[in-house]
Amino acid sequence: MKWLDRVLKGDRLGLHLAANIFIATVILWLVLRRAAGLNPIWAISSMIASVDPQVHQALKTFRGRIANSLLGCATGLLVLLIGGPSEWKLPIAMSLTALLSTYVIRVQVMWRQAPITAAIVIASMLETHSKTNALELGLRRVGEVIFGCVLGLMVTWLMSKIWPVPPPIKEK
Repeated sequence: MKWLDRVLKGDRLGLHLAANIFIATVILWLVLRRAAGLNPIWAISSMIASVDPQVHQALKTFRGRIANSLLGCATGLLVLLIGGPSEWKLPIAMSLTALLSTYVIRVQVMWRQAPITAAIVIASMLETHSKTNALELGLRRVGEVIFGCVLGLMVTWLMSKIWPVPPPIKEK
């Protein structure tokens, strides 16, 4: 019952996080599923990683997620374009992207996002077995991931204005 004591005594970060996730999920579902006819799961999973009750933390995560997503997308597309269809492209693209993320980009926050994004792009080829369809599907999924990140940050910022997070209560 410690969690109940924390909620009753003023630590409402969990409530803020749950509200942000609920609002952003509803928006993503309505925009992507209803308006565009797309499956919103990529955007929702991305939004969850970038939403936070505190704007400064959400902004750090957002920056790292965007930089590493773009790197993963570029590397995945490059590997996808080179050579024929091969399942070996997946581990090669993910490893190459991890190296570039850690030694070139060097944005440690969310640096695992780069190989994840490369995997999303490469997996689209394994799913469609066509370079053209894979490029289209991979780019669309990366766009959904970035849209989820942006929306997560926007909801965090908006909710911080509507329902500010109180300062943490120091325990005795």
